[in-house]
Formats: sequence, C-alpha cells, structure tokens
Amino acid sequence: MTTPMPLSDHARETLRLALPLAGSHLAQSALHVTDTIMLGWYGVTELAAVVLGASSFFIIFILGAGFAQAVMPMVAAALGRGDEAQVRRDTRMGIWLSIGYGAVMYPLFWWSEPIFLALGQDADVAALAQDYMRVAGLGLIPALIVMALKSFLAAIDRAQVVLWVTVAGVFVNAAANYALIFGNWGAPELGVTGAALATLATQLASLLLMGLYAHLNRAAAPFRLWQRFWRADLPALKGVFRLGWPIGIQGVAEAGLFVATALMIGTIGKVQLAAHGIAMEVVSLIFMFHVGLANAATLRAGRADGAGDARGLRDGAKAALAMSFAVGLLGIVLFLAVPEWLIGLFLDKANPEAAAVVAYGTVLLVVAALFQMVDAGQVMAMGLLRGLRDTRVPMVIAAVSYWGVGIPAGWFLGLHLGLGGGGVWGGLVIGLLVAATALMWRFWRIAPQVGA
Repeated sequence: MTTPMPLSDHARETLRLALPLAGSHLAQSALHVTDTIMLGWYGVTELAAVVLGASSFFIIFILGAGFAQAVMPMVAAALGRGDEAQVRRDTRMGIWLSIGYGAVMYPLFWWSEPIFLALGQDADVAALAQDYMRVAGLGLIPALIVMALKSFLAAIDRAQVVLWVTVAGVFVNAAANYALIFGNWGAPELGVTGAALATLATQLASLLLMGLYAHLNRAAAPFRLWQRFWRADLPALKGVFRLGWPIGIQGVAEAGLFVATALMIGTIGKVQLAAHGIAMEVVSLIFMFHVGLANAATLRAGRADGAGDARGLRDGAKAALAMSFAVGLLGIVLFLAVPEWLIGLFLDKANPEAAAVVAYGTVLLVVAALFQMVDAGQVMAMGLLRGLRDTRVPMVIAAVSYWGVGIPAGWFLGLHLGLGGGGVWGGLVIGLLVAATALMWRFWRIAPQVGA
C-alpha cells in the first residue's frame, strides 16, 4: 500500500506547478494592463473604446478557448495512464478545433460597431472599438493555438517556458504600443488601431516561439506534435469537443458576467466605463494567481484520477484551496488599503477627467474586496472538476449563477435602484457567491467516488 503524501508535500507540488502558470497568466494580463495604461495616457474616449473592444474580444476568445483548455486535463489523464500517443492526439485535435472556431467567428469582429450601438454604447466609442476589433480579431486563431500549446506544455511539466514566452510578449507588446499608439520612433500615430496591431504582433510572435519549443524541446519532441498534423483523429476530436464546449460555455458565462457589467456601466457614462476597465485590470492581476493555482489543481487532479488515487485527489484539493484563499486575503488587504493609488497608476494626472475616474474606480475596488474569497472558491472548484473531466454540470451551475442571478442582481442594484457602478459590481458578488457554493458542493460530493 502506498503511503499517502503529506498535505505539505501536496502544497509544495501544487505551488511548483502553479507559480509559472500564475506568472504566465499575470504576464498575459499585463498585455491588457499595458494597453489600458497607454491608452489611459492617450485619451479617455480611446480607453473606453479599448475596454469595450478588448472585453468583447475576450468573451469570443474564451468561448473557443474551451477546446484548448480541454487539452490540459485530457493530457494529464493520458499521462497518468502512461498513454503517450493519446497525448499527441488530444493536443492536435485541440489545435484543429481552435483553428476552425477562429475562422468562423471573425465576421463578428469585422461588423462589431452595429452590435455595440444596439447595446446602447456611445457612437464614438463604438466606432473606435470596431477599429480595434477588426485588427485584433486577426489574432484570435494564433491566440487560441497558443492556449492549446500552453495546456500541452503545462501538462508535460514544461510550464516554465509558458511563463518566459509570455513575459517576452509583454515587452514586445509594450514597445509596439509605445511606437504605434503615440507615433514614437518614427512610427505612425495610430491610437486604438496601434494598440490592436501591437497585440496581434505579440500573439504571432508567441505562436512562433511556442510552436518551435514544442517541436525542438527534448521533453516535448518525443510526442511528435507536428508529425502528420493534417491527419484527423475522430475519436480524439470528439473527445476534445465533448469536454471543451462546456468549458467554453462556462467561460463565456463567467466572462459574460463581467462584459455585461461593462455594458451596463457604459450606459451610465464613458468616465464610469473607463473606471470600470481600470478596476477590472487591477482585480484581474490578483485573479491570475487563482487561475494559476486552479490550473495546477486541474493537472494534479487529472493525474490522480488517471492513476486511480482518490486520497491524493482529495488531499491535493485541500492544499490548493488553502493557498487560493491566502491569495484572496492578500487581495482584500490591497483593495481596501490603497485603492486610489492602484487606480491612479493607469492615468495621466494632467487629464481633467482623471480625478473622476480615480474616485469612481476606488468605489469599485472596495466592492471587489467583497468577492475575493468567493471568486477564489469558484475558480478553484471549477479547476478541480475539470481535472475529473466533469464539465457539463459545472457549465449549468455557472450559467445559472452568473446570468440567472448575478446579472439581474447587478441591473437591479446598479441601474434600477440607482446605485451606479458599485451596485452593478454588487451583482458580481452575489453571482460569484452562488457559483462558489454550488461548485464546491459538487466537487466534494463526487470526489470520494473517483478511483473507488
């Protein structure tokens, strides 16, 4: 009989996987933070347009990313069984589905302005947002392939390269933004379009680096990921699709909660929308630590499931949850202690509207402190359930919690009762609380049965 691993060892192993993954998510988030900061210096209308455009890009991206994210638990389970051929098949079909999805969705980027106008957005903001979307949309397929490669590399314990490629992308994006938004270094001044071009260049560079690494690295090369890439594997395709589409829908349900808050706040005013965008960037920095820990939990749960180790699954979950709640506590302290300073980092103080944006954003960060623990709980429970390849019921839970509870609550508090952005964000708290409670209950209900 194998001696159970102590909880401290579970924590150590989870942290070893989570740190590079969290770092890569932070670096990915820093791409958007860079856009937000530089466009905040450029102009409030331009900032509002990119908040709207980037939020919309993200919700389309996250739907398709379900296929890429399905690669992670499937590869982890295959490795737990010692099935290397299945690793290649699952990853390849995840990339196939990502390419197909990106091609189908591009028309939404091209004709986005009428959609924004129909949703009640300011005409100037909608026009600039479409300019951003038309260029940024070209990066959807590269971004999705990169996500699939990240899942593959993380599952084979090569998460460090994911971190370093993403960090390199931050510097590429910052330099390209500086040149193309403001017209520095002899480049044309393109404003919003320049930000989109910088993001596209970063995505293409990341794809090139990730693809080469997956082909050349000694740990990754034996899987022969690109060998006969054009050959379909229908069982693997069906498996990735079956697991991935609920992940995508769940991601849209969660991302849609935040996009819907942006749309609701956009009807209040562009200053309020700009403040919302900045506050969301700040919140996302903490959230990326939770996502990294949840990814690590997915990998370890998948391997434990593949190996039939129910005790290791449960103990690993306890360790991951404890660390995620510690990160949530750190977020609460930051958002309550220095909210004005955090919001002010994104703005040119000489801008006459900056003070109003800081004041509004400060209120939103105080509300954000309320949902740190429930946000940690729901993302961790979702990660653990994915490790068990349980995605359909969590999808339903997420949809009901976010759209059936969170969005109506935000509309009622923020717009109907007139509490403004703080009330809209209050709806986030309620929706996330319902999701965290239901998802945690489901995981602990089914976890003891795994490997039994």
